[in-house]
Amino acid sequence: MTLLRIAAEKCRFTPPRQVTDDTSVLTLKNLVLEPLIRWDDGVLRPGLFGTWARDGTARRWRFTIRPGARFHDGKPCVAEDVVEFIGQICNSLDMFGMKWAYSRYLAEARITAEGSDVVTVENPTPFADILDIFTEFYLCRLTSDGRPLLGTGPWRVLDHVPERDALLERVAAPADRIAFTAMPDADDRLRALRDGSADVAMNLERMHAAPDFGDDLAWGRALNTLSVMYYLNCAEGFFTSEAARRAVNMAVDSQAIIDGLFHGLGQRSSTIVSPLHLGMKAAALSPIPHDRDAARRLLDGAAPSAPLLIRTPEHMPEKAREISERVASDLAAIGLPSRIEVQKDRPEFAREVGRKEMGDMAIFDSTPHSTYRVLNDKVSSAVKGIWWQGHDDAALEAMITAANHAVVEDEREAAYGRCLSRLQANPPWLYLFHPVEVFAHRTGLGGITMDGKGVLGIA
Repeated sequence: MTLLRIAAEKCRFTPPRQVTDDTSVLTLKNLVLEPLIRWDDGVLRPGLFGTWARDGTARRWRFTIRPGARFHDGKPCVAEDVVEFIGQICNSLDMFGMKWAYSRYLAEARITAEGSDVVTVENPTPFADILDIFTEFYLCRLTSDGRPLLGTGPWRVLDHVPERDALLERVAAPADRIAFTAMPDADDRLRALRDGSADVAMNLERMHAAPDFGDDLAWGRALNTLSVMYYLNCAEGFFTSEAARRAVNMAVDSQAIIDGLFHGLGQRSSTIVSPLHLGMKAAALSPIPHDRDAARRLLDGAAPSAPLLIRTPEHMPEKAREISERVASDLAAIGLPSRIEVQKDRPEFAREVGRKEMGDMAIFDSTPHSTYRVLNDKVSSAVKGIWWQGHDDAALEAMITAANHAVVEDEREAAYGRCLSRLQANPPWLYLFHPVEVFAHRTGLGGITMDGKGVLGIA
């Protein structure tokens, strides 16, 4: 039996109904639980569902549970477990107390158990995007004392102290173990790795100084699907102008933000999603060029009647306040005065943005790895989802409808690519960057990887 020791920022299991994008929590979940379908840097692979098939219109789907799937207490996993779990998620709230969008995505879908091992989804319109949605659902049952620790994944929980540590054991032979320990400070995680008290350290991009990438350790990096961006108020004020929205995208030096605040660990954004999202290969976009002179020409002397209000929390995204200060400086350089308003209560900040109380611009992080979800939740004026901020583009809406109804993979890629290209030409947001996450492990240790969601993989 071998023991692998992982130093992570957090150590917790979220409630079964709650979806998260926290990389530490997702790593722990991926070890113990299984997603219905596995997302592998944009490629969909079997998870708890071993196979799936659709009819010719993608209105009816059949998902088959992999043979032998059992929870860690020995209970067989059956289709009714999955159907009940999906219903719970659709009726739950997110970490900020706001209703999940899943109930909207699945509002017209009929989800049933067909025998013990098949889940059927029937929808009145084509619904190929159901695959993306199911990658975010990790089936989980509660233990007898009410803890969300029973999954069907390759590792079972032997012991867990929330916010401190977890001891896992491999379900199959050999019964290797993983000790997962919370160390909130990234510098402490690196010290633990270097002094031999940890074998792997996560999220080292969050160190106070840049990682040294020394030869004494094996290092890894992964571009994250998260987008650090600003919602622009397209409903009222200065940013109802398409020219103004394009101008600020030219004015802000996002590469300088990456270099100055994040040790160069990031990649500039070109549209609403990352290079790992569906549609980005077809769109083949480069970031909007940083060009202050072109931004001034595009504004043609236009200016807001009062300083632009930039709203920001202290964190989520990382260094939100510092980013906002740099953005304000770049806007001033093209003649756009602004003032920054800080909301220290991060959940309340999210609720305010959801209520459209966002000022002229509000920094946020867009986390879904599904292009469908980003368009549906944040951009479409037909849907007017909770994060929609007034952007209204009839040409784009026709493209979104076509993409939502596309069935064949190549057609979906091309259709979503057209949406993403249109959103660069007529941006609803100020596009900044996608983080690069860093991990390290002791030399000689193989099989440690990281995907675009920041999930640590253990072979």
